[in-house]
Amino acid sequence: MSSTAPRIGVLLVNLGTPDAPTAPAVRRYLREFLSDRRVIEIPPLLWQPILRGIILTVRPRKSARAYAEIWGADGSPLAAITRAQAAALAGAFGPEVIVDHAMRYGQPAIGARIAALQAAGCDRILIAPLYPQYCAATTAAATDAAHAALAAMRVQPALRVLPPYYAEPAYIAALKAATERALAALPFAPDALVASFHGMPERTRALGDPYYDHCIATARLLSEALGRPLTVTFQSRFGRARWLEPATDAVLAALPGQGVRRVAVLTPGFAADCLETLEELGIRGRQTFLAAGGSDFACLPCLNAEAEGVELLRHLLRRELEGWAPAA
Repeated sequence: MSSTAPRIGVLLVNLGTPDAPTAPAVRRYLREFLSDRRVIEIPPLLWQPILRGIILTVRPRKSARAYAEIWGADGSPLAAITRAQAAALAGAFGPEVIVDHAMRYGQPAIGARIAALQAAGCDRILIAPLYPQYCAATTAAATDAAHAALAAMRVQPALRVLPPYYAEPAYIAALKAATERALAALPFAPDALVASFHGMPERTRALGDPYYDHCIATARLLSEALGRPLTVTFQSRFGRARWLEPATDAVLAALPGQGVRRVAVLTPGFAADCLETLEELGIRGRQTFLAAGGSDFACLPCLNAEAEGVELLRHLLRRELEGWAPAA
């Protein structure tokens, strides 16, 4: 432990990304990601042979090609944006508060960054999962990793966790402002707006996960704020189980036949652009829509490290730091 005066840590946490757009890097990432019992709730004795015998043999090469489509000079967009979000918040809560970032899967790991914050003198740490809607496979997985790190410590820092913010007025206001700005910059006026959220197996909803309800609440509030309807869909289906519906790819394929020739897709469940927004929607979603007869397609950016997104995080984190850090 550092001998300096106690400090406070804020750890922004997002899902994760491979270290490189290569099959070996993707395989390492998927092995960690798809071995988490929060993500795959099938008993390991049944799941691990499928994972190691089929999925990790076939999927990494295909996923690596998808990552290569969006990889930038600064690496993975998700990693670069999360890093930029943390940098934009540096000093926002006073000199005694250190803002850092971590990934639930891949690097930088949650446990390593908690240890680094503690070594820097932080005896209190706010974990901030960047998932507006609560889901056990995302939010709880992040807090699981934080608590696992603490379980290995003799001297533990105090811990707080940012709650889901799916219905926060500041979140809806940030989405409204960012959406209206992005729509105004388009060279066409969309006939329809699609709000695409990451999918989850329908079984998780039956087991009591509030994710679906949180997504619907976000879409309703944003629709009211924008003054126009949103078509809610769910993307990224995986495996043979039934997933939340309607599916984004199916809706995009059907819209032109319903007279919708121009569409804009927004992704209110993602705090930062990533493979799912940039490649799955921005590339494959566009291809699906245009092939079905659509004429114009846009996937609007996430809040990312833009002014609306940073101000939202500053607002949410300042509230959660009350009693720990002086009001800035």
